[in-house]
Amino acid sequence: MVYNFNLGIGWASSGVEYAQSYRAVMLRGIGADAKFVFTDMFPTENIEHMTRNIGFMDSEVLWLYTFFTDTRIAPVSYTLSDVKASLQTDAYTVTRSGKSGRITLDGTNVYYTVYFADEGSERVHRLEMVAGGFLIRKDYFTYTRIYSEYYAPLDKKAHMYLRRFFNEDGTVAYEEINDDGNVMYQFPDRMLCSKEELVGYMVSRLGLTADDTILIDRTTGIGQSILMNAGPARIGIIVHADHFSEGNTDEDYILWNNFYEYPFAMYRHVDFYVTSTEEQTRLMKAQFEKYSGVSPVIYTIPVGSLDELKYPVAGRTPFSLLTASRLAGEKHIDWAVEAVVKAHEAVPQITFDIYGRGGEEAKLRELIKKLGAEDYIVLRGQQNMKEVYQNYELYLAASTSEGFGLTLLEAVGGGLPIIGFDVRYGNPTFIDDGENGYLIPVDEHMTDRQKIDALAERIVRLFTEADLERFHAHSYEKAKGFLTKEVEQRWKAVVG
Repeated sequence: MVYNFNLGIGWASSGVEYAQSYRAVMLRGIGADAKFVFTDMFPTENIEHMTRNIGFMDSEVLWLYTFFTDTRIAPVSYTLSDVKASLQTDAYTVTRSGKSGRITLDGTNVYYTVYFADEGSERVHRLEMVAGGFLIRKDYFTYTRIYSEYYAPLDKKAHMYLRRFFNEDGTVAYEEINDDGNVMYQFPDRMLCSKEELVGYMVSRLGLTADDTILIDRTTGIGQSILMNAGPARIGIIVHADHFSEGNTDEDYILWNNFYEYPFAMYRHVDFYVTSTEEQTRLMKAQFEKYSGVSPVIYTIPVGSLDELKYPVAGRTPFSLLTASRLAGEKHIDWAVEAVVKAHEAVPQITFDIYGRGGEEAKLRELIKKLGAEDYIVLRGQQNMKEVYQNYELYLAASTSEGFGLTLLEAVGGGLPIIGFDVRYGNPTFIDDGENGYLIPVDEHMTDRQKIDALAERIVRLFTEADLERFHAHSYEKAKGFLTKEVEQRWKAVVG
């Protein structure tokens, strides 16, 4: 079994969760049994709805808090009718507005606030009991009640002092006692004094053997407990981001990223590390040897893959560029816009489409208007990109930090050359300078204007000097190493 440990998940998940969902597909493809363990508390959502949304199967998910019960990971199916049947009285009034409602017990000072799973059904995720103006209890449901929280007034606020987790038949599996943020977990045969101990107890209950593998995606607050209780299982640490601070590293000392300081210090107890690019693997190996005098096992496995290469059906649009990302400041889409405007002066046939949404959208729209570029630079919004890349001639990446870059992967999978900065780790993974695009040297002394000018110069060079057919062919060749069957084999070499 392959156990993948993480903290949380949300509707707007980070790259870590998307990397896990890709991994789930790869592990299914090689027939490896896998579980994805989440250790955060999710009081406002049913974890199943979020894990299913990102592509996990219910049978693949383990949640720390229900692990010690016999309840299953499942969608919400408990209904308002089930709530009514549990009231043991017919004297009540029900009102509803959207995703919430209220049940008032006639002739009493008691009411229940009902939180529905969605606006279009009567499936109930949470029920809050209020008596005499005070919050008394919250009940949480999937197909049955999975846990309840108990409250008492303290300093004019509702203070949660107890969580009680239930089995399917309503019996209590265990309790979480909360004393102003200090938690203890009461089981029939033991008392655990912290969440870290709870995680360790969970790991010890997995019955791990030398045939099992634990992959840890986030170690904060859980790493030590896992390592202490993993027994003979193999331990792997997944590196999702830049792993060190370059500005605080010199010839004698390296400052690891806070997220990796503990698992890097525990290298004696870690069987292997996994990065997503060869560039990061090479750098990590060199740094471990230089600063720790060790040579750990490090595998390179992409966090995404391509099911197939995409070829244009009706030909590529001449002189067309695109970029696709969150419209966020760190992506520097504004640089890309200004670079295209400057390149347009030399190559007036150029068009540039920007895919994605985000907080910078209004700012970008205003910039495009200000520069008089509305005829050839268009914000396309969020779209399914599977059949988009191969219709363009060039992908433009203005970000100065990209750990891997799923859009870069998809771009070469559509045969696109890429122009981007020579920064760790994504761009050098997908761009061979002068072969399928251009890597632009960059350092901390370059001004924004210089970066914009460099992007513009490479755009003009590509459309006026490059052999585009050769560039397209080279991108397709690079993309072959990221086909799903290739990535599956890399995972098979790690987990068997």
